[in-house]
Amino acid sequence: MKKILYFATLLFGLALTSCEKDDIGGTATEATAGQWYVTVDAADENGNLVAGFEDLFGLGRVIMLTYNTSANNPNEMIVSDNSTFWDFKVKVNCDQQALTFQTTTTENNNLVADYEDINVQVTGGKILPQAGRQNNGSPADSIVFYVSFSDDDYPAAYGYKNYRVSGVRYSGLVEND
Repeated sequence: MKKILYFATLLFGLALTSCEKDDIGGTATEATAGQWYVTVDAADENGNLVAGFEDLFGLGRVIMLTYNTSANNPNEMIVSDNSTFWDFKVKVNCDQQALTFQTTTTENNNLVADYEDINVQVTGGKILPQAGRQNNGSPADSIVFYVSFSDDDYPAAYGYKNYRVSGVRYSGLVEND
């Protein structure tokens, strides 16, 4: 009987120690990373929307992504339109404290395989905590940045400088889709 009690205690003790959970941390860009519902509008040199060029291509709200690089460095992340706008994916420098980001290279930097010869410039990128509103009225983190492309003839033809991308963080709630 003693042996059975001993083995039962030993098994119970092993079961308790094997149930410990490891603390899984986030990525180095957790503050700036996310999935975003955004609109794309034409902007002038001062960053103001150009009248008549709101939602220039009639896309409505599209999904864009910001996420860490494979190096998981807090000073860089990827910004991608997930093939919903211009088909771009570009590495940007970011500041996790200031919640800002931008490209720094003037070389061809598009990471999308079919469009590697295109330079994508991201400027004025900001994450604004709780500054946006979801469709249901609840507060949400907001994103805004300006983007231009070396193969884009529209700005010169129609008199604007670049595209203003702005929106809110994806909430996961159907009512906000």
